[in-house]
This record gives sequence, C-alpha cells and structure tokens, in this order.
Amino acid sequence: QVQLVEPGGGLVQAGGPLRLSCVASGRIFIINAMGWYHQAPGKQRELVADTSRGSTNYADSVKGRVTISRDNAKNTVYLQMNSLKPEDTAVYYCYADVSQTGRNYQKYWGQGTQVTVSS
Repeated sequence: QVQLVEPGGGLVQAGGPLRLSCVASGRIFIINAMGWYHQAPGKQRELVADTSRGSTNYADSVKGRVTISRDNAKNTVYLQMNSLKPEDTAVYYCYADVSQTGRNYQKYWGQGTQVTVSS
C-alpha cells in the first residue's frame, strides 16, 4: 500500500559529502513527519534527523554536518551529509508517518541503504 524507496547510499571518503533521498508512494492521503535513522553493526538504531511542518530535529552527533529537507509535492525527504566521518558508517533508514484515511497514522520504513565512510 505504501512504499518508501531509498536510491542513495554508497562508499565515500572521510570528509566528503553524500546526499540521501527517500521517495514515498502508494495510497497516501497525508504525510506528517518524515526522517532518518541509522544503525551500525552491534549498535542500536538511532534517530539522525526528522522534520514535520517546517520544524527539524537533529542528533547531537550530526548537528552542524547534516541538513534534512523535504519536497512535499514529491513526497520526498533528503538528507545532505557533509564532513563525513568513519563513525557515520551505518545502514540508513528513512521513515514516514502516513495516514491513508486522514484519521490514523502509521510509520512506514524504507528498505535501508548502506553508507560506508573510508578513512
């Protein structure tokens, strides 16, 4: 019913930039929040950034290096990452809080994309 596709990700050198994208499609009436989590091997999944109706929220570990943005007309959320560090290496998952009826919301997840930062 709802699908989130993440076409970004890849291998990047430390200090470099990388832009992730996430596109939501399917039966969507309205989307509230959209954002990104990441999970490194042996670690718990952590919130990186999210945005809802003009407000943004960032993890302390990425604040100043990461910008989240959104194109509501395309149901797309972006994560621009700069000055990447090896510790940023993780699988990145986007999410969207979607209502198909205008009454109830449910969180949907992208398939995840691997980001590897080499030193």
